[in-house]
Amino acid sequence: MSKNKSSESVKVVVRCRPLNRREESNGPAGSIVKMDIRLGQVILRNPRATASEPQKTFTFDAVYDANSKQRDLYDESVRPLIDSVLAGFNGTIFAYGQTGTGKTYTMMGAWMDPEKRGVIPNAFDHIFTHISRSQSDRQYLVRASYLEIYLEEVRDLLDPNHGNAKALELRENPDSGVYVSDLTSCVCKSIKEIEEVMNVGNQARAVGATDMNEHSSRSHALFLITVECSQPGPDGRKHIRVGRLNLVDLAGSERQAKTGVQGERLKEAAKINLSLSALGNVISALADGRSSHVPYRDSKLTRLLQDSLGGNAKTVMVATLGPSPQHYDETLTTLRYANRAKNIQNQPRVNEDPKDALLREFQMEIARLRAQLHHRKWRSKQKKEQVDGEDWEGDGDEETDGEEEKAVEEYVKLEEQRLEREKQDIREDQFMLADEKQRLLGEKERMMGDLRKEQEATEQLTAKYKAMESKLLVGGKNIMDHTNEQQKMLEMKRHEIAEQSSSEREIQQQMLVQDEETVELRETFTSLQQEVEAKTKKLKKLYAKLQCIKAEIQDVNDEHVRSRQELEQTQNELTRELKFKYLIIENFIPPEEKNKIMSRLNFDTEEDQWKFQPLVPAESKSLQMKKRPASAVGYKRPISQLRQGCHSDGTSL
Repeated sequence: MSKNKSSESVKVVVRCRPLNRREESNGPAGSIVKMDIRLGQVILRNPRATASEPQKTFTFDAVYDANSKQRDLYDESVRPLIDSVLAGFNGTIFAYGQTGTGKTYTMMGAWMDPEKRGVIPNAFDHIFTHISRSQSDRQYLVRASYLEIYLEEVRDLLDPNHGNAKALELRENPDSGVYVSDLTSCVCKSIKEIEEVMNVGNQARAVGATDMNEHSSRSHALFLITVECSQPGPDGRKHIRVGRLNLVDLAGSERQAKTGVQGERLKEAAKINLSLSALGNVISALADGRSSHVPYRDSKLTRLLQDSLGGNAKTVMVATLGPSPQHYDETLTTLRYANRAKNIQNQPRVNEDPKDALLREFQMEIARLRAQLHHRKWRSKQKKEQVDGEDWEGDGDEETDGEEEKAVEEYVKLEEQRLEREKQDIREDQFMLADEKQRLLGEKERMMGDLRKEQEATEQLTAKYKAMESKLLVGGKNIMDHTNEQQKMLEMKRHEIAEQSSSEREIQQQMLVQDEETVELRETFTSLQQEVEAKTKKLKKLYAKLQCIKAEIQDVNDEHVRSRQELEQTQNELTRELKFKYLIIENFIPPEEKNKIMSRLNFDTEEDQWKFQPLVPAESKSLQMKKRPASAVGYKRPISQLRQGCHSDGTSL
């Protein structure tokens, strides 16, 4: 693998959705979020504060207001990351924010409308368009997997028995990092196939209705794409680069008072908030820089995102906001988390010639099948030449595969005709004995059977070879009909414009900071009064900053109190439900049955949950099986104790 250890910050962009009908009907308060797209700033107004209180300002890599288009966000913030994945880097895109702020819309969008397609369908189009336009000496293998984290259990969304399947386990490999064992992986050769994989997974994903969102995601979803590329290097050998792309659609943080969830939905909300809280703790620990321990193992979500946050991946975080005054607290929390995430440093590197590259295995298997197939065709052709009475000169390599297949089929037909003629001659020979005829006819039948078996084996080998070869995508082939040179040039120009606007925004942000520092150095005073006025102005400015910091501290304390109250309320709801279940157990389940169940419980520290031990362990099943009772004296079969007593008393049952 590459030894490049250059660090790179997590790219954070913020997007604000428009007010919905319900929020507009609540009153004319308007939006509390104002965005300066040119400077990449978000200005947040506190609806409960006085007019003299200063507004909060946050600066990010890019911001997108309610009028922004899906394509603008993708071209400017996501396209460079996909290009890096195609170059062999690991990449992650995840949307973070309160429930109902447009995370799923940003990631998925409206598939049928080209203007409203989200990050994921645009990424599909980008990957396969790149493959179709690459050089013909490159081979690609694209695989896709889809999973969700529901109630802190990892579930495979592509498993046909998704509803009854057991939860998958997380494993860690020193080379590839954290992965999910036994996760379904589908080879995709076109946009249509990978979209079909996504649709199958979406149908199995957990969604539900709350007071804030009619189609609320009740789980975190991760769509994983692996792109393997084989190309010749300067040394003449083929080198493989593997890029892994994680497309993450997080469930939104929820407050029970606003969502109105109960029962099963309350459990889901508690698990969602728990995992998002763990994610926030990881972001805080990484952004702080002084923490010696980063709590990745506090949830399944943070373990899966371990490489994306502080690891070897390039990461883009899309923070989504709600502009309504009633969601001020949640919007402020999201902006603070996004502001912290800017300070996380990753060390991305190219995955070159990894040990687990599946493309190399495919190439080796295809080469082996091709050699077997050519060997069979060579033997068939040699036999044909011998039948025709000609010497084989070994120029078969000049023929194409289609010509060779036709030659083999022709040889098989000629052999069958020859054997049929010989069988007919044997039957018509009147001077041959009956036993000799039967022996010769049996021998010819056996030869025809061997010929058919060889033909079937060749056909099976050819089909297997073509199936393996069809899974690989070769650069230069026309995967999409509508791709042409003009569209390629248009996308290049669009990419250049996005890069220019991004660099322009960075320069303007740097100029603002430098202007504040240099103004003080350039100031000269002609009188003492002028110096006093300048110092007073500076003092007022510093006093305003001090007030902002005090207000920030108060906001953090208030947020902590609200979070604690929300957790206490959730805890009380869950405790009440737990007491109700305990009441059922005590009144309807016999104590001996309860003790049997309790004795089988075992706490799994790796999974951080209780599990049932099997009734009979597999390794000692044969030892713990009950033995057959000994036969009673004088009887062939074992009898019960009651029958034995009745027999001794002379009575009958």
